[in-house]
Amino acid sequence: MKVLSLSVYPVKSLSGIEVSSFDIDDFGPVADRRWMIVDDDRRFVTQREHPELALVATVLEGSNVAVDIPGEGRFLLNAMDETEAAGAEVRVLVWRDWVKAVIGQPGASEALSRFCGKPLRFVYMPDSSFRRVDAGRVDEYRRVGFADGFPFLITNMASLLELNGRLDAPVEMRRFRPNIVVEGAEPWDEDRWQQLTIGDNCLSIVKPCSRCVMTTVDPATGKKDAALQPLRTLSGYRRTPDGVIFGQNAIHESPGSIRVGDPVTINKSE
Repeated sequence: MKVLSLSVYPVKSLSGIEVSSFDIDDFGPVADRRWMIVDDDRRFVTQREHPELALVATVLEGSNVAVDIPGEGRFLLNAMDETEAAGAEVRVLVWRDWVKAVIGQPGASEALSRFCGKPLRFVYMPDSSFRRVDAGRVDEYRRVGFADGFPFLITNMASLLELNGRLDAPVEMRRFRPNIVVEGAEPWDEDRWQQLTIGDNCLSIVKPCSRCVMTTVDPATGKKDAALQPLRTLSGYRRTPDGVIFGQNAIHESPGSIRVGDPVTINKSE
């Protein structure tokens, strides 16, 4: 088994970036989901409500993040400070968590608002903010950025191929927005994994990943599938008490780095 591909998602719910390697810090993959989009109520906004967000590309320029908004152009994302705007620091809602964040410079937010047809803002999670991973799943006091709940999502390429064998039109793995895609395992082997080593990094599986309507959004068109595929097919045979499952959420033990081609060893499984 080895790492087939790696991706980071600098802005929650915008397009991801496939990379050959990524470093790991306290949050998880460096630059992964430290930015998010919120509405006027400071609540997070995703492709669930605005599938067209799939068409907004993200770009890493050194340690900076830029976005390419169709019809608007490219904008570098920069957080504001109190010298630029009173109330630059705000609390925002991601799922059930109110989290300290910093408002982004207005140019990108104004362009995104025009693109989506409603007022939206980019916000950034600074190092001083702490959002805890689900305490019901992880006893340790661990942090996560604006990802749904955990620092890593790991998927198995063989499972996608098995799913595609049931679909009239195959889908790409990017529908499921993983950080790490593994090859060399049997379909759905990941259901049994509990702890694995990737390169020199030890990761613990903490929760199956339940899937939602976002998997029906075609990343190439920014439109939801009228037949609700692949979610409808997955629902027919992958429904569990945790939801309709594809992929596994994980946490890491320490900083490090992961590269495409790194060996994957299962240390503990059911």
